Amino acid sequence: MEPETKQKQYIPWVVVGLMDFVTVIGFDDIIYNFQNQGLVAVTSWVLMTIFYVIPYNLIVAHMGSTFSEQGGGITSWMRQVNGDTVGYYAAWFYWITGLPYVVDVANSVVISFGWITNGNGDIQSHMGNAWFGVFTAVVFVLFIWIQHFFKNKSLEWMSTIGGGAMFIMTVLFVVMTFAGLAHGNPIATHPFKFSAFMPKHFFSLSFLSTFGLFVFAMNGSELAAPYTADMKHPAKDFPKALKMIAIMTMFLTLLGTFSLGVYFNAHHLPNDLKMNGSYYAFQAIGQQFGMGNALMYLFAVVQGIYMLAQLAVILDASTRVFLSDVAKRFMPRQLTKKNSDGLPINGYWLTTILCAVIMALGGMLPKINDIFNWLLNLNGIVSPLSTMFLFWAYMMVRKHSDRYPTPDYTYIKNDKLGFAVGTWMLVVTFLLAVLGFFPTDANEDTFALMLTLNILVPIGMVALGFSMPWIAKRQQRGNAFGPGTWWAITIVVALALLGLVGYGMYTNLLVHLASALRWVLIVIVDGALLWLIAHFTKDGRNGVVNQDL
Repeated sequence: MEPETKQKQYIPWVVVGLMDFVTVIGFDDIIYNFQNQGLVAVTSWVLMTIFYVIPYNLIVAHMGSTFSEQGGGITSWMRQVNGDTVGYYAAWFYWITGLPYVVDVANSVVISFGWITNGNGDIQSHMGNAWFGVFTAVVFVLFIWIQHFFKNKSLEWMSTIGGGAMFIMTVLFVVMTFAGLAHGNPIATHPFKFSAFMPKHFFSLSFLSTFGLFVFAMNGSELAAPYTADMKHPAKDFPKALKMIAIMTMFLTLLGTFSLGVYFNAHHLPNDLKMNGSYYAFQAIGQQFGMGNALMYLFAVVQGIYMLAQLAVILDASTRVFLSDVAKRFMPRQLTKKNSDGLPINGYWLTTILCAVIMALGGMLPKINDIFNWLLNLNGIVSPLSTMFLFWAYMMVRKHSDRYPTPDYTYIKNDKLGFAVGTWMLVVTFLLAVLGFFPTDANEDTFALMLTLNILVPIGMVALGFSMPWIAKRQQRGNAFGPGTWWAITIVVALALLGLVGYGMYTNLLVHLASALRWVLIVIVDGALLWLIAHFTKDGRNGVVNQDL
């Protein structure tokens, strides 16, 4: 008798769509661009939907259908069209440019807990920058550790619950807004007429520099590509998931932004709207309907679940994109190693360390709101730059369509027109990314520092990407780094983290004597990080980083 084979469990395309939706758009994304542009954001969303969102999602659908058997997403696509070397750099830059968003998501988790605990958004008075950084680091480490024990099914459940609940909350907000208008509730923005939706200085640098955040808000649908191997009919079902995301995105952005103009005066917005605006919105609508803060607390819980789902999918999918299909000769062998559950655990630890560095750099800024806004600004630069690989791969597929036939879904039948659309998307994305270097939310005190960080962080990402093949080549030659070298690097990184956070906390240390305790906490956290790195660099048994890296 032949042994019974276990039937594979496939992921439905609706679930893949919801898993992807949590990485693409959320209520916060509407808030971010509303603060930058006010009611003009409605017009910008319409233009971006027609000329960017729809082509973007359908290009991803085309690529996913063409390479439905590949498990590395953009990594696989770039390797297929340009070879291993370009495939590696695409994988690296796509992965590392997602880390500022990982930090941003973890920050948002801490902020949501702050609203649940305190009932307001005054997180600065309840915790300083150092505590904020410590709690964010705790979210990183705990969540990666918990995810280490979870099975893949947990991603489906968290994404389905988080993505579905967030979409329902947004629908609820829009419906209640229009219900309130029907009952004669006042509109906060005046004048609320057609001219208020039109940009007055379209070609100004301050206005154009905000569009990188639109790209950041809408991209990410390609993160679902690694899950095509888990779909029953990926070539047919993956495009369905992407079309569903496009429809949900259009609803969320257009009607959501319009509704915000009803509850916020678009001409005089709070300075912390990007960080707390979602909570303010549900607080305002709840109070208007006589529900007190009930809706705000409900949203805070949904936001926490939604952000944790984002953290799960981003950590899992982006690490898969980076490590699943990268030519091994470009990578230190430890990073491609998986544990008994099939998780690239070393990649998770590397993610945690790099995220800690980004958070420490943000700690140089004076306030938590400044940290939050800078991370968003940084995402508006690096996220579009990494997306350019997607459009380049699509252009190559259309240029050589005889080599890459698409079995079930083709976006634009004519190859020349398809190539032209891919070129349009590539050029627009590059220009918006470059414009994003201008710090939109900076004031006189933070402008120079934010601009410097906007330049140095991408340069550091590029430099680190080029160092990986160099380390791998040393390993192949048998003269890889020894434990002494890694101890030296670890100590330098720990001291740099301590110095960066200490610089950011200098003012608070002078004002608040209790901040001395925060220094102790920072030293403890950095010491724990130092111990973890040292512990996992021991030979073999711990299975994380080998001694001869």
